[in-house]
Amino acid sequence: MIRSLMPGAALLSGLLSGLLSGLLGGLPGAALAQQPQQQQQQQPQQAPDSTPSGAVQSVTVTSTRDPVDKSYRKMIRGMERFEREHALAPRATLHFRLLPRTRSVDMHGITLKVVGDHITVPVPVAEDNSFTLPRNEQALREDAAVIANRKTTSMTWRAVVTTPGLPPGTRRLGDLRLECLVGMEAGLVSNSSPLFGWISNALTTPEQVCNNPDGNFLFFTERPLFSVTLRAGDRTEVLPFHMLYAGGDQTPDMLPYCDCQVLLDRTYYAPIWDRSWPDDTLVSFDTMRDDPPAAPASAPGASQ
Repeated sequence: MIRSLMPGAALLSGLLSGLLSGLLGGLPGAALAQQPQQQQQQQPQQAPDSTPSGAVQSVTVTSTRDPVDKSYRKMIRGMERFEREHALAPRATLHFRLLPRTRSVDMHGITLKVVGDHITVPVPVAEDNSFTLPRNEQALREDAAVIANRKTTSMTWRAVVTTPGLPPGTRRLGDLRLECLVGMEAGLVSNSSPLFGWISNALTTPEQVCNNPDGNFLFFTERPLFSVTLRAGDRTEVLPFHMLYAGGDQTPDMLPYCDCQVLLDRTYYAPIWDRSWPDDTLVSFDTMRDDPPAAPASAPGASQ
């Protein structure tokens, strides 16, 4: 009885196997798994390598691979946001600045250009790595990119809003509020985790970041910090420690995803969300005076 059932079982097993194979063959993973074998069968035999054993082939690279780039449209939108919100800093001017993210990056001789499909516009960069962005309608139509000759993870970009005539070693709170709005609108924050960066970019608006105590928008000073003090009329307040040094909770694993990676001791949070502090509030810095002045590239900017 058992022998008479085995041929039928074998036939059923074969049918099920064929059906399962057909179903799996339609899945992307299965198709991808078959590709290497198919490519191996179709690939023609290559001629033996004529390079002598031990010799090194040289390749000349004419441009920086994986360059830093930003959306030209977004940066122009940031400039337009500056004009719309100019009441926060009526006498201030706007420019952008490049900051180091790694200790090995050379911040001298940086070149910058706006590159579209059919247009290239050079952008002059000052000695302190600051620049202003020209408006070009063709570049806007072509959704151009703003490209620097440095690697993506080596440096970051920031908006800088500055009111002239302030006492040395101070910033104005309204300027910082506008820096946050412009920087977020321009898409300059670049410290998101690769895994979750797209989620935060999709769900986060300038208002959500800049008007929220949990927005975690970082600012930089020119020297390593001891403390930060707010002054508005007779009201004075020293910022608590957790508002310095990126909150004081950055671990070695977290730093690669933070624009504060090499400027950690120059970072602070400002209460830009707290409207009980007026825009004319002065933010003053007690710095490590024995430390040499920061390189021009690390002058005040803003970062998350």
